[in-house]
Amino acid sequence: MITTSFSRRFALAALFLVPAPRVYAGTDKGLPLSPSDETALKAVLEKYRTGWLSGDTDAVRSSFTDDAVLMPHHGNPPVVGMVAINEFWFPASSTKTKITKFAQTLDEVSGEGTLAYVRGKSEVAWTVEDHGKSQRWRNAGNFLAIFRKQVDGKWLISRLIWDDPPNQRID
Repeated sequence: MITTSFSRRFALAALFLVPAPRVYAGTDKGLPLSPSDETALKAVLEKYRTGWLSGDTDAVRSSFTDDAVLMPHHGNPPVVGMVAINEFWFPASSTKTKITKFAQTLDEVSGEGTLAYVRGKSEVAWTVEDHGKSQRWRNAGNFLAIFRKQVDGKWLISRLIWDDPPNQRID
C-alpha cells in the first residue's frame, strides 16, 4: 500500500513533469491569428487603399510602422523608414499625381503571434499633371505586405513588396 505522504510527493513531482501550456509575458507569440486579427489586417489594407484613392496621405502613412521598408518593383532599391517613404511617395514637386483606381484582391492572410502577412494582386491607375499637361497611367501585379502587431494591439505594415510590369500609359 502506498502511503499518503508518498502519494502527495508523487503528485507534486508529476506537476513539474507535465508540460505547461505556452505562456508569453505580454505577447501572443506563437499563437495563430484570430478572426479579429484577420479583420484588422484587412482593415489596414483597406485604409491604405482608400487613403490613396481619396488623396489622404496621412491615412497612407499611418498604415505603416516608423521603420517600414518598401521594396519597389523593377529592382529599385529598398526605401527604408517613414522619412524616406514620404520622400519616395510624396515628394515636394509641382507634379500632381491622383490615384484614380486602386483595386486589391487578397489571396492569402496568415501569420502567427505578432507577425502576419497578406498576399494578393492589385491594379492601380493614376493621372499625373505637370505644368498643365496630363498623362494617365496604369499598372497591375502581385504584392506581399508583412505586418507587425504593435504593443497597443494595432497591426501596421512593416514591409511592402510589389512586382508588376513597367507602367503602361493609357492616353
